[in-house]
Amino acid sequence: MRTETIEIFTYDELNNDAKERARDWWRSIEAAQFDPSFAIEDAIDAARILGIEISTHAVKLYGGGTRQEPNIWWSGVGSRDAGACFEGHYRYATGAAKRIREFAPTDTTLHAIADELQRVQRAAFYRLTADVSHSGRHYHEYCAQIDVSDSSDSYRDLPEGAEDGISEALRDFMRWIYRCLEADYEFALSDENVEEVIRINGYEFDEHGNRV
Repeated sequence: MRTETIEIFTYDELNNDAKERARDWWRSIEAAQFDPSFAIEDAIDAARILGIEISTHAVKLYGGGTRQEPNIWWSGVGSRDAGACFEGHYRYATGAAKRIREFAPTDTTLHAIADELQRVQRAAFYRLTADVSHSGRHYHEYCAQIDVSDSSDSYRDLPEGAEDGISEALRDFMRWIYRCLEADYEFALSDENVEEVIRINGYEFDEHGNRV
């Protein structure tokens, strides 16, 4: 039997190399448990303004009940197959172009999506709707199936370019969702955020930056 004594340090007492090791330790945890809820909530709010109703699915709770989760699928932040898509239904929303600017005054991508939906709908007398579904193993905008139709007559020919216009605007919104998720993920793993979490939780380390 023997007793060893080690020195214990707070994060701010470590040297730079040890601090980097400590940050890498927390990043590995943050990456595994990344919570996208803030970006998803913003996406749902923006979608409603644009006229997109995102469908939901039931998730079982440990207590035996269920809750509804939005059908927003995403994967691979930072990888080649990265992307996001959603399932739901789109129809024209009156005043969307104005309301989206009130919701996100500086987000020119959302403004452009609302403007494009408005432009295409105007040519079709605001009758276009779209059903959006997902298929395949990957989650990005081209994994979504978008079926555009005339709400007053499903057999009516659509104006030239209408289907492509609506589809591309909805895919742009999927790209916007992914960029929001990516931004939240990058912030969660940033030095600034990682250091704040370590300090708030009072984690301690050995001289090499290993958690003790």
